[in-house]
Amino acid sequence: MSIDNNRLVRTFSDLRQKGKSALLPFITAGYPDLDTTAALLAGFADRGVRVCELGVPFSDPIADGPVIQSSYTAALDAGITCEQIFKTVRRFRDATNPAPDGSALRSDLGTATCDLALLAMVSYSIVYRRGCERFCMDAAAAGFDGLIVPDLPLEEAGDFEPLAAEAGLCNVMLIAPTTPPERRYELARHSRGFIYFISVAGTTGERDKLPDETIAAVRELREHTDTPVCVGFGISRAQTVRTVCEVADGAIVGSAIVHRVTDNAGKPRDELVRTVGDFVGELLEPTR
Repeated sequence: MSIDNNRLVRTFSDLRQKGKSALLPFITAGYPDLDTTAALLAGFADRGVRVCELGVPFSDPIADGPVIQSSYTAALDAGITCEQIFKTVRRFRDATNPAPDGSALRSDLGTATCDLALLAMVSYSIVYRRGCERFCMDAAAAGFDGLIVPDLPLEEAGDFEPLAAEAGLCNVMLIAPTTPPERRYELARHSRGFIYFISVAGTTGERDKLPDETIAAVRELREHTDTPVCVGFGISRAQTVRTVCEVADGAIVGSAIVHRVTDNAGKPRDELVRTVGDFVGELLEPTR
C-alpha cells in the first residue's frame, strides 16, 4: 500500500491547499466502552473532524496526566484488549465506507460515509510484544492510518518507519520542548503524516495557555520541514486552538475531551456522545 494514498497524508495535503488547520481530538479506546468509542468517532466525523487519535490503554503510560491515566486504568479493568480495539475500528470503517453501489451505509452508529483519518497512540511495548511487522499490518487492516509510539527511540525509528510505511501507515514522531534543535530536525525527517510537537514539558493535562517559547519553536521548526506540525499537551479551549493554528497545522486536544467523557460516563450513550461532541464542535470553530 502506498503511503502517498494514506488518509492522513491526503487530509493534511487537502487542508494545506485550503489554508486550513486541523483539530485532532484524542479519546481512550474502550472508555467507557467500545460501543461508545465507535459512537464518538462517528459523532466527531459528522461534526467535521478530519483526524482523530485513539489511545490504546496501557498500564504504565509514558507522559499522560491523571485524567488519561485514569481512563486507561478503567479500560484495562474492563478487559479491553488491542484485538478488541482493532475490531471496533474495523466495525467503524465498515459502517462508514460506501456500499458497492456508492451509497452510504447506515448502521447503529448512525453516520454516513466519512474519510476520518485515525491514529493509534500506543506504547512500543505493546507493538513489540505483538511483533512490529504484524502490529503494523493488523493496525492497517483494521483501518488505522498512522501510529504514534511515544516511547519509540529515535535510534530505532529508522527500523520501524519502513515497516509502518510498508503497511501503508504513517509513523508520527514526537518532539519535546527540551529536544535540541539538531535532534528536532532528525526526528522531523523520520516523521510521516505530521510531527507531534509537545507544547510543554511534563505530562498531559489542561492548561490556561501555552508558553511563548513553544509558539516560537514551532515557527522555527516549520522553517526546516515541509511535514505538517501539530501541537499537543495542555490545549483545552477554543481560543488556545486558535492560537496554535496561527502557527501550526493542527491542535491536539486530549485530557479536556477525556475529562468530559468521564463526567458523562454514567449517562445514556446518546447523551454522552452529544455532550462531548458539542465540546469538540466548539474546539473545531477556529479551524473552519
